[in-house]
Amino acid sequence: MARSKVAIIKTGAETVLADYRNLMELAEFERYLPKDKDTALKINITWHHFYPACSTTPWQLEGVIMALLAKGYRKELIHACHNRTMVVSAKRGEVANKHKPIIEKYGLRNIHLYEGEEWITYEPKGKMLVLPKVFPRGIQIPKRLIGENIIHLPTMKTHVFTTMTGAMKNAFGGLLHEKRHWTHSVIHETLVDLLTIQKEIHSGIFAVMDATFAGDGPGPRCMVPHNKGYILASNDQVALDAVAAKMMGFDPMNLKFIKLAHEAGLGCGEIKEIETVGEDVSGLNFGFNAGQDTFASRGQKLVYWGSLKPVEAFLLRTPLVLFSYLASVAYHDWYWYPFIGKKRVAEMMKTEWGRLWESY
Repeated sequence: MARSKVAIIKTGAETVLADYRNLMELAEFERYLPKDKDTALKINITWHHFYPACSTTPWQLEGVIMALLAKGYRKELIHACHNRTMVVSAKRGEVANKHKPIIEKYGLRNIHLYEGEEWITYEPKGKMLVLPKVFPRGIQIPKRLIGENIIHLPTMKTHVFTTMTGAMKNAFGGLLHEKRHWTHSVIHETLVDLLTIQKEIHSGIFAVMDATFAGDGPGPRCMVPHNKGYILASNDQVALDAVAAKMMGFDPMNLKFIKLAHEAGLGCGEIKEIETVGEDVSGLNFGFNAGQDTFASRGQKLVYWGSLKPVEAFLLRTPLVLFSYLASVAYHDWYWYPFIGKKRVAEMMKTEWGRLWESY
């Protein structure tokens, strides 16, 4: 069996679009994405504000589109793909993060899975760890994703629940409906279940990660962004996340979702077994720290794994969940972003990536 391959390029603002094409070719994307199938670009919108390292960058999205079109993928078979969460508006996010103008520039379809799309009950063929228990009435997924290629577009960042978030967690925001917060207490197992489902339903899978900005600290929102200038790609989501984790300073096999996926044969999480091409990052360590918490994440952890665990269902599966939603909005949107986040955004705007952002 061929080794999992992860392509890595050190890029700059002036060459990033061409570098994305080179990156995807290094990772041999045409081998994994049939040209006669629809291709969904699973954009990552982690916040409906622009915050560096938080969501898919405009150059990441445009670079991937340009690479596809240059190799003969038909634009009528490519579409952007968004889902909904309780606390983040994809409609606001695609504007704030400058995704929508790029989709329109290239004449692609822009599909919001919660608007006019059919969701069906899916019965996985492979072994499930937790999803049938969390959703005993059936696992609901968007019908349109069955038989499509998918390209995940995550960014490199830390996460308060999973230490880091990348290609595997990007499916969390696509395949599951807005009640996916029910799975947070078993998030690692959920990501593995979703990867099993992806391998059953998609005609091709690929992932492209942007680490031009990279996020450190209590992610996926309240991070310290850094100017790093890397981009990564692979057909193996586990391997891509493993390499990204290693670059950030984590041992991939100490991250439960990577270890479980590796042991299930869904991808490769062992760094020594992964072939990396392009930039040599073997000695790289960003020294990121995902052990920090915010006021909001401390409360969430009490519900998922702490003293409030006995009333988790009462708090999150009844109308009381509205208070959790309001608390998140109040903390992140009304307090943290205006008083802390905007200062960090201003600092990043002084970098080459900030100047590129302003040019879009």
